Amino acid sequence: MATDRNAAVFGAYGHTGRFVVAELRERGYVPLALGRDPDKLLTLERAHPGLETRQASVDDPASLDRALDGAAAVINCAGPFASTAAPLVEAAVRAGIPYVDVAAEIEANLDTFAHFAERARAAGTVVVPAMAFYGGLGDLLVTAAMGDWPAADEAHVAYGLSSWHPTAGTVASGVVSGQRRSGRRVRYTGGQLEYHDDALPTLEWPFPAPLGPQSVIGEFTMADVVTIPSHLAIPEVRTYMTAKAAEELSAPGASAPTAVDERGRSAQTFVVDVLVRSGGTERRVVAAGQDIYAISAPLAVEAVDRILTGRTRTTGVASAGAAFDAGDFLRALSPHLSLHFPLDVRG
Repeated sequence: MATDRNAAVFGAYGHTGRFVVAELRERGYVPLALGRDPDKLLTLERAHPGLETRQASVDDPASLDRALDGAAAVINCAGPFASTAAPLVEAAVRAGIPYVDVAAEIEANLDTFAHFAERARAAGTVVVPAMAFYGGLGDLLVTAAMGDWPAADEAHVAYGLSSWHPTAGTVASGVVSGQRRSGRRVRYTGGQLEYHDDALPTLEWPFPAPLGPQSVIGEFTMADVVTIPSHLAIPEVRTYMTAKAAEELSAPGASAPTAVDERGRSAQTFVVDVLVRSGGTERRVVAAGQDIYAISAPLAVEAVDRILTGRTRTTGVASAGAAFDAGDFLRALSPHLSLHFPLDVRG
Protein backbone atom coordinates (compact mmCIF):
# COMPACT_ATOMS: atom_id res chain seq x y z
CA MET A 1 0.00 0.00 0.00
CA ALA A 2 1.38 3.40 -1.00
CA THR A 3 2.04 5.91 1.80
CA ASP A 4 4.06 9.10 2.04
CA ARG A 5 5.93 7.52 4.97
CA ASN A 6 7.42 4.68 2.91
CA ALA A 7 10.99 5.43 1.83
CA ALA A 8 12.96 2.92 -0.23
CA VAL A 9 16.69 2.55 0.45
CA PHE A 10 18.71 0.85 -2.27
CA GLY A 11 21.87 -0.69 -0.82
CA ALA A 12 20.21 -0.76 2.61
CA TYR A 13 22.62 -3.39 3.96
CA GLY A 14 25.71 -1.34 3.10
CA HIS A 15 27.61 0.75 5.64
CA THR A 16 25.89 4.05 4.83
CA GLY A 17 22.61 2.33 3.98
CA ARG A 18 22.30 1.01 7.54
CA PHE A 19 22.68 4.53 8.92
CA VAL A 20 19.98 5.74 6.50
CA VAL A 21 17.57 2.97 7.51
CA ALA A 22 18.06 3.84 11.20
CA GLU A 23 17.61 7.57 10.54
CA LEU A 24 14.39 6.99 8.60
CA ARG A 25 12.98 4.97 11.48
CA GLU A 26 13.92 7.67 13.98
CA ARG A 27 12.15 10.25 11.83
CA GLY A 28 8.95 8.19 11.70
CA TYR A 29 9.39 6.85 8.17
CA VAL A 30 8.91 3.23 7.12
CA PRO A 31 12.08 2.04 5.36
CA LEU A 32 11.79 -0.37 2.46
CA ALA A 33 15.17 -2.10 2.29
CA LEU A 34 16.26 -2.77 -1.29
CA GLY A 35 19.29 -4.63 -2.61
CA ARG A 36 20.44 -7.28 -5.03
CA ASP A 37 21.86 -9.78 -2.50
CA PRO A 38 19.08 -11.89 -0.92
CA ASP A 39 21.37 -13.24 1.81
CA LYS A 40 22.39 -9.76 2.94
CA LEU A 41 18.76 -8.65 2.87
CA LEU A 42 17.81 -11.61 5.05
CA THR A 43 20.57 -10.78 7.54
CA LEU A 44 19.35 -7.19 7.68
CA GLU A 45 15.76 -8.34 8.20
CA ARG A 46 16.79 -10.57 11.10
CA ALA A 47 18.69 -7.71 12.70
CA HIS A 48 15.69 -5.41 12.33
CA PRO A 49 12.44 -7.32 12.94
CA GLY A 50 9.55 -5.88 11.00
CA LEU A 51 11.77 -4.32 8.32
CA GLU A 52 10.41 -4.99 4.84
CA THR A 53 13.05 -6.10 2.34
CA ARG A 54 12.77 -6.31 -1.44
CA GLN A 55 15.26 -7.83 -3.85
CA ALA A 56 16.09 -5.73 -6.91
CA SER A 57 18.94 -5.31 -9.37
CA VAL A 58 19.98 -2.32 -11.47
CA ASP A 59 20.30 -4.76 -14.38
CA ASP A 60 16.59 -5.60 -14.15
CA PRO A 61 14.32 -2.53 -14.57
CA ALA A 62 11.20 -4.57 -13.83
CA SER A 63 12.62 -5.60 -10.45
CA LEU A 64 13.28 -1.94 -9.62
CA ASP A 65 9.71 -1.03 -10.55
CA ARG A 66 8.38 -3.76 -8.27
CA ALA A 67 10.71 -2.72 -5.47
CA LEU A 68 9.59 0.91 -5.65
CA ASP A 69 5.90 0.06 -5.67
CA GLY A 70 4.29 1.97 -2.79
CA ALA A 71 7.42 4.01 -2.05
CA ALA A 72 7.13 7.78 -1.69
CA ALA A 73 10.85 8.33 -2.37
CA VAL A 74 14.06 6.40 -2.94
CA ILE A 75 17.52 6.94 -1.45
CA ASN A 76 20.37 5.29 -3.34
CA CYS A 77 23.26 4.25 -1.07
CA ALA A 78 24.81 1.64 -3.38
CA GLY A 79 28.02 2.46 -5.19
CA PRO A 80 29.74 2.54 -7.51
CA PHE A 81 27.16 5.09 -8.62
CA ALA A 82 28.47 4.94 -12.16
CA SER A 83 26.52 1.67 -12.29
CA THR A 84 23.57 2.31 -9.98
CA ALA A 85 22.57 5.98 -10.29
CA ALA A 86 21.14 6.03 -13.82
CA PRO A 87 18.97 2.89 -13.46
CA LEU A 88 17.61 4.09 -10.10
CA VAL A 89 16.89 7.60 -11.40
CA GLU A 90 15.14 6.03 -14.41
CA ALA A 91 13.00 3.92 -12.08
CA ALA A 92 12.20 6.89 -9.83
CA VAL A 93 11.13 8.98 -12.82
CA ARG A 94 8.93 6.13 -14.05
CA ALA A 95 7.35 5.90 -10.61
CA GLY A 96 7.02 9.68 -10.33
CA ILE A 97 8.84 9.80 -6.99
CA PRO A 98 11.86 11.82 -5.79
CA TYR A 99 15.36 10.36 -5.91
CA VAL A 100 18.24 11.17 -3.57
CA ASP A 101 21.69 9.59 -3.55
CA VAL A 102 24.92 9.82 -1.56
CA ALA A 103 27.28 9.65 -4.54
CA ALA A 104 30.73 11.17 -4.11
CA GLU A 105 31.77 10.16 -7.65
CA ILE A 106 32.29 13.31 -9.70
CA GLU A 107 31.53 11.63 -13.02
CA ALA A 108 28.35 9.91 -11.81
CA ASN A 109 27.01 13.21 -10.51
CA LEU A 110 27.85 14.96 -13.78
CA ASP A 111 25.94 12.23 -15.62
CA THR A 112 22.86 12.73 -13.45
CA PHE A 113 22.76 16.46 -14.17
CA ALA A 114 23.44 15.96 -17.87
CA HIS A 115 21.05 13.09 -18.61
CA PHE A 116 18.06 13.59 -16.33
CA ALA A 117 17.48 17.33 -15.85
CA GLU A 118 14.76 17.66 -18.49
CA ARG A 119 13.12 14.30 -17.80
CA ALA A 120 12.88 14.83 -14.05
CA ARG A 121 11.50 18.33 -14.56
CA ALA A 122 8.92 17.06 -17.05
CA ALA A 123 7.88 14.40 -14.54
CA GLY A 124 7.49 17.08 -11.87
CA THR A 125 9.81 15.28 -9.49
CA VAL A 126 13.06 16.16 -7.72
CA VAL A 127 16.40 14.38 -8.17
CA VAL A 128 19.15 15.35 -5.71
CA PRO A 129 22.55 13.73 -6.34
CA ALA A 130 25.47 13.82 -3.88
CA MET A 131 23.21 14.50 -0.88
CA ALA A 132 25.94 13.40 1.52
CA PHE A 133 29.07 14.54 3.34
CA TYR A 134 30.87 15.14 0.05
CA GLY A 135 28.93 17.26 -2.40
CA GLY A 136 25.81 17.99 -0.38
CA LEU A 137 27.24 19.37 2.86
CA GLY A 138 29.87 21.49 1.12
CA ASP A 139 27.24 22.87 -1.24
CA LEU A 140 24.92 23.81 1.63
CA LEU A 141 27.76 25.50 3.53
CA VAL A 142 28.96 27.49 0.50
CA THR A 143 25.38 28.49 -0.35
CA ALA A 144 24.80 29.66 3.22
CA ALA A 145 28.08 31.59 3.20
CA MET A 146 27.12 33.32 -0.06
CA GLY A 147 24.02 34.75 1.57
CA ASP A 148 22.87 37.71 -0.52
CA TRP A 149 25.86 37.68 -2.86
CA PRO A 150 24.78 37.01 -6.48
CA ALA A 151 28.29 35.80 -7.33
CA ALA A 152 31.71 35.25 -5.80
CA ASP A 153 35.27 34.96 -7.06
CA GLU A 154 36.33 31.79 -5.22
CA ALA A 155 34.97 29.07 -2.95
CA HIS A 156 37.30 26.92 -0.85
CA VAL A 157 36.14 23.79 0.99
CA ALA A 158 38.74 22.35 3.37
CA TYR A 159 38.10 18.93 4.93
CA GLY A 160 39.79 18.33 8.27
CA LEU A 161 39.39 14.62 9.03
CA SER A 162 40.97 13.13 12.13
CA SER A 163 41.35 9.87 10.21
CA TRP A 164 39.84 8.12 7.20
CA HIS A 165 39.08 4.43 7.32
CA PRO A 166 37.26 3.96 4.00
CA THR A 167 34.42 1.53 3.40
CA ALA A 168 34.69 -1.04 0.64
CA GLY A 169 32.18 1.05 -1.30
CA THR A 170 34.39 4.14 -1.06
CA VAL A 171 37.38 2.20 -2.36
CA ALA A 172 35.40 0.64 -5.22
CA SER A 173 33.86 3.97 -6.22
CA GLY A 174 37.29 5.62 -6.21
CA VAL A 175 38.66 2.96 -8.53
CA VAL A 176 35.77 3.37 -10.99
CA SER A 177 36.01 7.16 -10.86
CA GLY A 178 39.75 7.06 -11.54
CA GLN A 179 39.27 4.69 -14.46
CA ARG A 180 36.62 6.92 -16.01
CA ARG A 181 39.05 9.84 -16.18
CA SER A 182 42.03 7.64 -17.17
CA GLY A 183 43.85 8.28 -13.92
CA ARG A 184 43.87 12.03 -14.37
CA ARG A 185 42.89 14.48 -11.66
CA VAL A 186 40.22 17.11 -12.03
CA ARG A 187 39.92 20.74 -10.91
CA TYR A 188 37.24 23.39 -11.34
CA THR A 189 38.78 26.62 -12.57
CA GLY A 190 37.80 29.39 -14.93
CA GLY A 191 34.20 28.22 -14.71
CA GLN A 192 34.87 24.72 -16.03
CA LEU A 193 36.31 21.33 -15.17
CA GLU A 194 39.89 20.68 -16.27
CA TYR A 195 41.71 17.35 -16.29
CA HIS A 196 45.42 17.18 -15.65
CA ASP A 197 48.34 14.98 -14.58
CA ASP A 198 50.50 17.32 -12.49
CA ALA A 199 51.39 16.51 -8.90
CA LEU A 200 49.05 17.28 -6.02
CA PRO A 201 50.14 20.41 -4.14
CA THR A 202 50.62 20.38 -0.37
CA LEU A 203 49.99 23.44 1.78
CA GLU A 204 48.89 24.46 5.26
CA TRP A 205 45.24 25.28 5.92
CA PRO A 206 44.30 27.49 8.92
CA PHE A 207 41.51 25.38 10.42
CA PRO A 208 39.88 27.04 13.44
CA ALA A 209 40.54 25.84 16.98
CA PRO A 210 40.63 23.27 18.37
CA LEU A 211 41.91 21.59 15.18
CA GLY A 212 44.25 24.42 14.23
CA PRO A 213 46.53 24.67 11.17
CA GLN A 214 46.99 21.40 9.32
CA SER A 215 48.97 20.12 6.34
CA VAL A 216 46.48 19.52 3.53
CA ILE A 217 46.49 18.14 0.01
CA GLY A 218 45.37 20.86 -2.35
CA GLU A 219 43.04 20.08 -5.25
CA PHE A 220 41.84 16.93 -3.50
CA THR A 221 38.78 17.31 -5.70
CA MET A 222 35.45 15.99 -4.48
CA ALA A 223 31.82 16.16 -5.65
CA ASP A 224 31.63 19.81 -4.51
CA VAL A 225 33.02 20.83 -7.92
CA VAL A 226 29.79 19.48 -9.44
CA THR A 227 27.20 20.58 -6.89
CA ILE A 228 28.40 24.11 -6.16
CA PRO A 229 28.86 25.35 -9.76
CA SER A 230 25.55 23.77 -10.78
CA HIS A 231 23.73 26.78 -9.31
CA LEU A 232 26.23 29.32 -7.95
CA ALA A 233 28.22 31.81 -10.05
CA ILE A 234 31.66 30.95 -8.67
CA PRO A 235 34.38 30.35 -11.31
CA GLU A 236 36.93 28.84 -8.90
CA VAL A 237 35.93 25.99 -6.57
CA ARG A 238 38.74 24.25 -4.73
CA THR A 239 38.70 21.47 -2.16
CA TYR A 240 41.37 20.31 0.28
CA MET A 241 41.94 17.25 2.47
CA THR A 242 44.13 16.83 5.55
CA ALA A 243 47.28 15.02 4.42
CA LYS A 244 47.03 12.39 7.14
CA ALA A 245 43.52 11.36 6.09
CA ALA A 246 44.48 11.33 2.41
CA GLU A 247 47.39 9.00 3.17
CA GLU A 248 45.13 6.63 5.11
CA LEU A 249 42.61 6.54 2.27
CA SER A 250 45.24 5.48 -0.27
CA ALA A 251 47.14 3.09 2.00
CA PRO A 252 47.19 -0.54 0.81
CA GLY A 253 44.73 -2.63 2.81
CA ALA A 254 43.17 0.37 4.53
CA SER A 255 40.88 -0.77 7.33
CA ALA A 256 37.13 -0.13 7.37
CA PRO A 257 35.42 2.06 10.01
CA THR A 258 34.91 0.54 13.47
CA ALA A 259 31.87 1.41 15.56
CA VAL A 260 32.53 3.04 18.94
CA ASP A 261 29.02 4.08 20.05
CA GLU A 262 25.44 2.81 20.15
CA ARG A 263 24.66 4.55 16.84
CA GLY A 264 27.37 2.60 15.05
CA ARG A 265 29.53 5.66 14.45
CA SER A 266 33.31 5.46 14.29
CA ALA A 267 35.63 7.65 16.36
CA GLN A 268 36.44 9.75 13.30
CA THR A 269 35.76 13.47 13.70
CA PHE A 270 35.61 16.12 11.00
CA VAL A 271 35.75 19.85 10.47
CA VAL A 272 34.58 21.37 7.18
CA ASP A 273 35.95 24.89 6.79
CA VAL A 274 34.36 26.88 3.96
CA LEU A 275 35.77 30.17 2.73
CA VAL A 276 34.07 32.25 0.03
CA ARG A 277 35.74 35.34 -1.46
CA SER A 278 34.18 38.23 -3.36
CA GLY A 279 36.41 41.18 -4.12
CA GLY A 280 38.07 42.15 -0.86
CA THR A 281 35.55 40.41 1.39
CA GLU A 282 35.65 36.87 2.76
CA ARG A 283 32.85 34.88 4.35
CA ARG A 284 33.51 31.76 6.38
CA VAL A 285 31.30 28.94 7.63
CA VAL A 286 32.56 26.04 9.74
CA ALA A 287 30.83 22.72 10.45
CA ALA A 288 32.05 19.94 12.74
CA GLY A 289 30.80 16.49 13.68
CA GLN A 290 31.52 12.79 13.97
CA ASP A 291 31.82 10.15 11.21
CA ILE A 292 31.50 11.25 7.59
CA TYR A 293 29.41 8.17 6.71
CA ALA A 294 27.00 8.58 9.61
CA ILE A 295 26.35 12.27 8.89
CA SER A 296 25.29 11.36 5.34
CA ALA A 297 22.16 9.71 6.77
CA PRO A 298 20.54 12.82 8.31
CA LEU A 299 21.59 14.80 5.23
CA ALA A 300 19.81 12.39 2.87
CA VAL A 301 16.76 11.84 5.09
CA GLU A 302 16.29 15.56 5.76
CA ALA A 303 16.34 16.08 1.99
CA VAL A 304 13.65 13.44 1.48
CA ASP A 305 11.53 14.91 4.27
CA ARG A 306 11.72 18.40 2.77
CA ILE A 307 10.81 17.14 -0.69
CA LEU A 308 7.83 15.14 0.58
CA THR A 309 6.56 18.05 2.68
CA GLY A 310 6.85 20.57 -0.16
CA ARG A 311 9.84 22.51 1.17
CA THR A 312 11.80 22.66 -2.07
CA ARG A 313 12.71 25.50 -4.40
CA THR A 314 12.72 23.66 -7.71
CA THR A 315 11.99 20.46 -9.61
CA GLY A 316 14.26 18.43 -11.86
CA VAL A 317 17.87 17.65 -10.99
CA ALA A 318 19.20 20.01 -8.33
CA SER A 319 21.99 20.12 -5.79
CA ALA A 320 21.21 20.57 -2.11
CA GLY A 321 21.88 24.30 -2.15
CA ALA A 322 19.59 24.84 -5.14
CA ALA A 323 16.77 22.60 -3.90
CA PHE A 324 16.57 23.78 -0.29
CA ASP A 325 16.95 26.81 1.98
CA ALA A 326 20.59 26.19 2.90
CA GLY A 327 20.64 27.98 6.26
CA ASP A 328 17.40 26.42 7.43
CA PHE A 329 18.53 22.97 6.28
CA LEU A 330 21.82 23.26 8.17
CA ARG A 331 20.07 24.40 11.33
CA ALA A 332 17.84 21.33 11.11
CA LEU A 333 20.99 19.21 11.37
CA SER A 334 21.94 20.69 14.75
CA PRO A 335 21.53 17.34 16.58
CA HIS A 336 24.28 15.95 14.33
CA LEU A 337 26.36 18.96 13.33
CA SER A 338 27.84 21.99 15.09
CA LEU A 339 27.94 25.17 13.00
CA HIS A 340 29.73 28.49 13.24
CA PHE A 341 28.96 31.47 10.98
CA PRO A 342 31.65 34.15 11.53
CA LEU A 343 31.10 37.70 10.28
CA ASP A 344 32.43 39.02 6.97
CA VAL A 345 36.14 39.76 7.00
CA ARG A 346 37.49 42.60 4.87
CA GLY A 347 40.75 41.93 3.07
